[in-house]
Amino acid sequence: MKYPLNARITRYLVIALLAIGCYSFTSNHLIAQTDADPTEEVAAVPEGGSKTLIDQFKAGGWAMYPLSLLSIAGFGLIVYNFIALKPGPILRLDVLGQVDDALAHIDLESAHKHCTDNPAPATNIVAAGLVRVDPDNYDSEQVKEAIEEASSEELAGPYILINYLSVIGSLSPMVGLLGTVSGMVKAFNVIEAEGAGSAQALAGNISEALITTATGMIVGIPAMFFFFFFKNRYGKITSRIGRIVGDLQFTLNKAIKQR
Repeated sequence: MKYPLNARITRYLVIALLAIGCYSFTSNHLIAQTDADPTEEVAAVPEGGSKTLIDQFKAGGWAMYPLSLLSIAGFGLIVYNFIALKPGPILRLDVLGQVDDALAHIDLESAHKHCTDNPAPATNIVAAGLVRVDPDNYDSEQVKEAIEEASSEELAGPYILINYLSVIGSLSPMVGLLGTVSGMVKAFNVIEAEGAGSAQALAGNISEALITTATGMIVGIPAMFFFFFFKNRYGKITSRIGRIVGDLQFTLNKAIKQR
């Protein structure tokens, strides 16, 4: 599937955003580790009992690393879909208007050129149908089949990026739950080894369990919300594509019959 130029540029911007986010996350974590006193087993709690974001991250344990990557990927996909899922770049109504005029005069070469010079999901679908048009032996069913085949291919591409939000929304709470189980196992191991009197060690392990659960939900809930949001938006756009392509085919059928 060929994307419009602005969509391809957006892809590169999102990739750059993800790279910057990963670099920033890694740098901040390394700085936090460098500044920490290696002789201290437990970080001192700031005055007032509050913890910084870095402290919360470190308390969350290993599960915070995949959750951070999932959050960065989810944010990048949300930004990309907000920019890419617009009717204008997908439908190209200005180009399809010129195609409609060309089909009304059975100027198939001009109509096909308009589509190939302005690649977009809608124009690519129309171009696939025009390839099978033979004015001297016109078969509308053959053209309809070509349009349906091209629609399946062209419209599947953008939905893949929407569907990844569902994957992130499903995986994040599961990773958080796995971190919760890990923290609780450590807590019970401490009870087994030292008894229930080691409150500080127990508090750290229970804190790890709760932080990973909360982080998994914080990442997963927005991802699922925006998955359904973009799914509905894209559904409206694809419905318009079906109607517009149907109108173009009607224009061609009418022009050939009146020839």
